[in-house]
Amino acid sequence: MPTRFLIAPDKFKGSLSASDAATAIAAGIHCKYPDAVCDLCPIADGGEGFMTTLKLPLQGKWISCPAVDALGRSITSRYVLADTPQGPTAILEMAETAGLWRLAASDYDPLRATTRGPGMQIADAISQHAVSRIILGIGGSATNDAGCGMAAALGILFLDENGKNVDPIPANLIAVREIIPNSSLTLPEIIAACDVDNPLLGPRGATAVFSTQKGASAEAQITLEAALAHLVAVSGGRAAALVPGSGAAGGLGFGLLHFAKAKLLPGFDLLAKLLGLKSRILAADHVITGEGSLDHQSLAGKGPVALARLARSLAVPVTAFCGHADAEARQSRIFQGLHALTDTGLPLANLLARAGPLLTEMVANSNL
Repeated sequence: MPTRFLIAPDKFKGSLSASDAATAIAAGIHCKYPDAVCDLCPIADGGEGFMTTLKLPLQGKWISCPAVDALGRSITSRYVLADTPQGPTAILEMAETAGLWRLAASDYDPLRATTRGPGMQIADAISQHAVSRIILGIGGSATNDAGCGMAAALGILFLDENGKNVDPIPANLIAVREIIPNSSLTLPEIIAACDVDNPLLGPRGATAVFSTQKGASAEAQITLEAALAHLVAVSGGRAAALVPGSGAAGGLGFGLLHFAKAKLLPGFDLLAKLLGLKSRILAADHVITGEGSLDHQSLAGKGPVALARLARSLAVPVTAFCGHADAEARQSRIFQGLHALTDTGLPLANLLARAGPLLTEMVANSNL
């Protein structure tokens, strides 16, 4: 009987999409075991690639709609629309509009960045397709506005002391004195998939942990934290600000909870349910996973590690292939085998340029 492999990697950021990584791994397996049966199941935990990962299993289609990027510049964006037992469902990822990938590094500006784009997509899915459910992956953001831009796109008003509208970017939030909900808007069920458990404020909050990578200086961080604390006070959002994951995507987790009554779920848990991962693991003799970097952050429960833990609980062996692995990942013993492209000793530029063929070769030469 041929060996059955479940191939479920996340993306190799900067070189391979999750789907491309899965294809490269499968090619290596077939070099080694020509008669192997490979079940390709690319994964994503809420960031870039989330929509693509779910489009095929949910038999969805791409929908185009106008939106803006994190700096408010007009773009044409897309999301997935699928018919499901729960009714018409839109699958979005905030990075599609407000992601860092859309900006040049010189344009990073979390004091002015907005989540208005994801809000415009939500509004389009509701008004144009009458969706009964929205599944939103939040990760890879360029923003730190606590979801205020998203809320404004849904018709929620942010007013100053004179009752005038405030554009709710972080630089302006301190001027907000009143927030008025949109009583005419009926929202469907909204489920947000995130891969972090940070609260909105404090030393583990959105600003302290994530804003530096979005371009925030030490001075800007003080302004950002004060702006979000003021928003919490004005909006009565203290309870939502403490929920694990409320600090995800620059506080978009908070905005979805507080302004859209969304549910926050770990990205992998949601994906595992939608992709039927448990049954697919049980049907496999061996699980192959991986991503660009397997490190101490991965051990907090990101996709490949969460998948490995699930497979181990079902007594199915797991091997990982990645671009780079740090000492903590190597010593974790989560994987039966862990192989990194950096172990080849090749220059980084070569690894990025030839990631697919190198990954195929490494799999073919491994001791699976």
